[in-house]
Amino acid sequence: MKVEFAPLHLPLRRRLQTASVVQWVFSFLVLGLCCAALFIYLFFTRFWLISALYTAWWLIDRETPHKGGRRIHVIRNSVVWRHMRDYFPIKLVKTTELDPRKNYLLGFHPHGVMAAGAFINFCTEASGFSTLFPGITPHLMMLSLWFRIPFLRDYLMSGGLVPSDKASASHVLRRPEGGNVLTIIIGGAQEALDARPGSFILLLRKRKGFVRLAIEHGTPLVPVFSFGENELYEQVSNPRGSWLRWLQYQLQQIMGVSLPLFHARGIFQYSFGLVPYRRPICTVVGKPIPVQRKHNPSEEEVDQLHQQYLEELSKLFEDHKAKYNIPEDKHLEFI
Repeated sequence: MKVEFAPLHLPLRRRLQTASVVQWVFSFLVLGLCCAALFIYLFFTRFWLISALYTAWWLIDRETPHKGGRRIHVIRNSVVWRHMRDYFPIKLVKTTELDPRKNYLLGFHPHGVMAAGAFINFCTEASGFSTLFPGITPHLMMLSLWFRIPFLRDYLMSGGLVPSDKASASHVLRRPEGGNVLTIIIGGAQEALDARPGSFILLLRKRKGFVRLAIEHGTPLVPVFSFGENELYEQVSNPRGSWLRWLQYQLQQIMGVSLPLFHARGIFQYSFGLVPYRRPICTVVGKPIPVQRKHNPSEEEVDQLHQQYLEELSKLFEDHKAKYNIPEDKHLEFI
């Protein structure tokens, strides 16, 4: 006899969706500090052995983040991420097939404030990555700083996150069996300072390291644009040349992370808070750009492929923007 469960009532579903987003937002804002504090605190209690054993494990396991991480499928498939997907909602759109016998380097744009689309689409199965791209394993690069925090590093690896350094990238891209995707948020933390509704500014004009990496490994480049990523938060005005932007840039240079002054809605009210707005995100994966492998590419070769990438990304944006209610006179701005 087949047992059927009644669907959740709408108010309960919305509460679960909000709760899933709140835990995700605060996991990045607070969890890192809590993990570091707990690790240190345990050393001064009768449970000191936990931290001591973890330190030994950390030393043994220190290279794992640079070797593709250690994903845990139970965590990637958690129902929490499906609730988070439905909160906005978030959708992953494929425009062409990716050959599982090859590795790919995906350039993700824009960063947004917290890269919600990148996380859900490439660190979880909530949007059905494995169904859309069978036989391909996704990896998403994140600031190496976060992988130095005890306990948190294991949580990050469980979803497929890897440190944003050349060693980690090369390990994924040089796997001879293929079937791996490395997603890099090209604009990085600095681009988050331009993340606000209606903004299409991409920090990309001088970012060419990912292009050189693709040439060195002969890895096809795939442009990805996440429509709606910048719509989730309002941000305090910080135009270039202002004292606030200068201060944010200096802190970013020191800490490695940018500190955008953002706000949206609250948990129990819609006027002010750190919970993102319920606005749809649609992440569109473009077609691969073939790349000829060369161990030591010249500046001219890098510039040529970089320009081709800019053109393909612009075309991807122009071809799809009407579907997501973006005005005809809006275009990508590369800086």
